[in-house]
Amino acid sequence: MMIGKTISHYKILEKLGEGGMGVVYKAFDTKLEREVALKVLRPEVMGDPVAKKRFIREARAASALNHPNITTIHEIDNWHGLDFICMEYVEGETVKKKIQSGQISMDEVLNIATQTAEALQEAHEHDITHRDIKSENIMVTPKGQVKVMDFGLAKLKGQKTLTKAGVKMGTVSYMSPEQARGEDVDHRTDIWSFGVVLYEMITGRAPFRGDHELAVIYLILNEESKPITELRSGVPIELERIVDKALEKNKEDRLQSANEMLVDLKRLRRDTDKVIEGVSVSEFKKRRDQRQFKAPRKSLWIGLGAIALVIIALVLILKQGILKRGITPSKIKANSIAVM
Repeated sequence: MMIGKTISHYKILEKLGEGGMGVVYKAFDTKLEREVALKVLRPEVMGDPVAKKRFIREARAASALNHPNITTIHEIDNWHGLDFICMEYVEGETVKKKIQSGQISMDEVLNIATQTAEALQEAHEHDITHRDIKSENIMVTPKGQVKVMDFGLAKLKGQKTLTKAGVKMGTVSYMSPEQARGEDVDHRTDIWSFGVVLYEMITGRAPFRGDHELAVIYLILNEESKPITELRSGVPIELERIVDKALEKNKEDRLQSANEMLVDLKRLRRDTDKVIEGVSVSEFKKRRDQRQFKAPRKSLWIGLGAIALVIIALVLILKQGILKRGITPSKIKANSIAVM
C-alpha cells in the first residue's frame, strides 16, 4: 500500500489509476507545495529492460511537447529502486466518464474534438505517434480544457520498435486495422483511434463491439460501423463525414493528418457558429440564408414606397399648376401627353 508513503519528496495521497506499465498516484510535492501525478513503474516489470526503456521513452516523448492540451512532464527519476515519472496533475473527468454520464451535446463534442486534434497535431509535428488514443486518455477540466495523457506507447519516427514483430500494442477497441494486424504504424493510426473516440462521444457507444477481443478485431478489419445518423438525430452531416473519413480501413484513404482533421472541425464550428441540438448544418445554413434574404426584400419594399410617394407628390404639383393657369381638364386635348 503506497498511500501515505513518500517517494523522494512526493507524498502519495491517493491512487488515480493503473495500466500495463505502471500505477498512477495523486501526490503532493513537498518542495514546490503543489499537487502532482506520479506514474510509478510496476514492481513486476522493473526487471524488464524493454519495459523500462518504454517507460523512459514515455517521459522523453511527452516532455518534448509543450502544448496546453498535453499533460506536462516535470521529471523522471529513480528512488530506492522505484522508477517514476512526475507530471502535471489534471483535475476533471475523462471523456470516457463523460460518455458514461449521458449524452454529450454537439457543442461540447466539437469543443473536445478540436482541442484533441490540436494536441495530436502538436505531437505529429514532432514526429511522435501516441498509439493509444482512447476516451480514457483524454481528460477534460472543469473549465473545458482538454488534456491528452499517457504517452506510454508513444513512438518517435525512425525509432527502433521495442515490441516483437506482429505484437499488437494499444487498446483493442481503438486499434486501427494496421495496428490490429501487428503492422508498423504511423500518425494515421492516431487519426483512426481519434475517430473511434469521436464516434463514441456522438453516439455513446463504440463503433466496433464484440463479446471478445478477437471478435472486435474481426469487425475492425472486415465490417463497417453503423452510420452515426441512425444512432442519433441532429448530427451535422459534415461531422459524420469527418468521422467516416477517420475510420477508413485503408490508411491511404483516411484523413492524412491531424491538421487536416483540425481544419475540417474548425470549418464546421465556423459554419454553425454553435451547433444546436436537432439542427443540422444544412438546416442552419438554410435559416441563415433566409435571414439574409429577408433584409434585401425589406429594403426593396421601402424603396418602392419612397418612389410611390415621389410620384404622388409630382402629380399633386402638376395638378396645382394646371388649375392656376385656368386650364381645366376639358380643355386638354385628347391626344395630349403628360410627361413627368
